Amino acid sequence: MSNSSSITHFLLLPFTDTRELQLLHFWLFLGIYLAALLGNGLIITTIAWDQHLHTPMYFFLLNLALLDLGCISTIVPKSMANSLWDTRAISFFGCAAQLFLFVFWITAEYSLLTIMSYDRYVAICKPLHYGTLLGSRACVHMAAAAWATGFLNALLHTANTFSLPLCKGNALGQFFCEIPQILKLSCSHSYLREAGILVVTVCLAFGCFVFIIVSYVQILRAVLRIPSEQGRHKAFSTCLPHLAVVSLFVSTAMFANLKPPSISSPSLDLMVSVLYSVVPPAVNPLIYSMRNQELKDALCKLICLCFQKQ
Repeated sequence: MSNSSSITHFLLLPFTDTRELQLLHFWLFLGIYLAALLGNGLIITTIAWDQHLHTPMYFFLLNLALLDLGCISTIVPKSMANSLWDTRAISFFGCAAQLFLFVFWITAEYSLLTIMSYDRYVAICKPLHYGTLLGSRACVHMAAAAWATGFLNALLHTANTFSLPLCKGNALGQFFCEIPQILKLSCSHSYLREAGILVVTVCLAFGCFVFIIVSYVQILRAVLRIPSEQGRHKAFSTCLPHLAVVSLFVSTAMFANLKPPSISSPSLDLMVSVLYSVVPPAVNPLIYSMRNQELKDALCKLICLCFQKQ
């Protein structure tokens, strides 16, 4: 009987066994990856460069862009390499590193989205207290708490998952290393400990989700009380991008993990996992830039300045 100490590598689930489609997958993921690098890189550079964007909302948006870059860089390059070289293998320690980093980025991003909802709540519902409640020191502490939460959660899950004895082969039913897929390889009932930790994590995530919903209910009530249509439009324009990002993140993750087994299949699981792990980091910059005139103006000024210097 094999265990985790005798496993030197895992086999990831390929998107296809056809060589032409593997190359198509490589080029498709390359396009998505480059779009994510460009979009998030432009947001980071623009916010860091423009002094007018050195506010709490844009500080959190800069952190979100950094997390998106980390998340997509953890998964996509390895998947592209496997398709290009027609292989499925990932080393044991490579799998552990990928799982740790993915859980880290995802947890930190969800924590940050919760903090960003609080930022919008204070800005619209308590504008007179905004400078006090969200000063520079408070923003740094909240962002640091989001990153620290991600690190501790990732460390706990990775250490616990890879301490389990594995005796059901080394083939994973996913294109990247994911906790539920590794638990399927564990022996007897040893996976119940990690399953219990997952339940606690889900409960905490649900608490964050409730906080976000309550925040936006209060924001909606406050916006509807604004007498001028222009004021309501301005308030909505600062909230809609964040609400869209949260909806995309939560809906795809919930469908991936809570879909009925009766409709589950390897191809559907692959598509859904792409939706919640690959698509949001690439789409988030587009969502924020489309509705944010300040960010678009600053980006245009930065691009014009770069061309003028050439």
